[in-house]
Amino acid sequence: MDAREADARIERVLAEYDARAAAESRHFAAGWDLDDRRDQLLLRIGPQTGRLVNILAKGAGARSLLELGTSFGYSTVWLAEAARETGGRVVTLDLARHKQDYARTMLDRAGLADQVDWRTGDALEILKELDGPFDFVLLDLWKDLYIPCFDLIAPKLAPRAIIVADNMLRPEYSRADADAYRAHVRRHPGMESVLLEVGSGIYVSRYAPAGA
Repeated sequence: MDAREADARIERVLAEYDARAAAESRHFAAGWDLDDRRDQLLLRIGPQTGRLVNILAKGAGARSLLELGTSFGYSTVWLAEAARETGGRVVTLDLARHKQDYARTMLDRAGLADQVDWRTGDALEILKELDGPFDFVLLDLWKDLYIPCFDLIAPKLAPRAIIVADNMLRPEYSRADADAYRAHVRRHPGMESVLLEVGSGIYVSRYAPAGA
């Protein structure tokens, strides 16, 4: 398969995700209740954030990528495409098997399944067993888990590793957890960070330990 066809496969899969997101938005406008359907919803990071994490991972030459919160695989596509260019792999974690099953199908259709290592279960337990170092991390799971996940990841970061945390500005109900996460990261030695108003708000941190 040539590069043009490979890119076309990815674009078709992303377009399908876009169509699903648009349909969900119409249903919400018609009266869907978020709390009743939270575990069924795409709740993707969005195209701007997806493209930005893709660019950041490529720019960093990241070969060992970690995703906390596969969900239905939208962000996994962006990370796996970056890993394909860098010659790396993505380890992606999620608690819900049905979501990862859907994601596996989409990544296979995108031609990116070989770039992904799937882990299903409790993120905190899985992180204890994973070996680093990691060059790039995307945090996009339940926001009250951001700090304990960060504490498990931090000792396994490669020098100059990048961590992107999503949902730092929206939704409003998770703002307290987002604020606590940013304050926690700022206290960690060697972390330099910036809050960006992209998508639902992302906090981009770079690990630069002394002497690196």
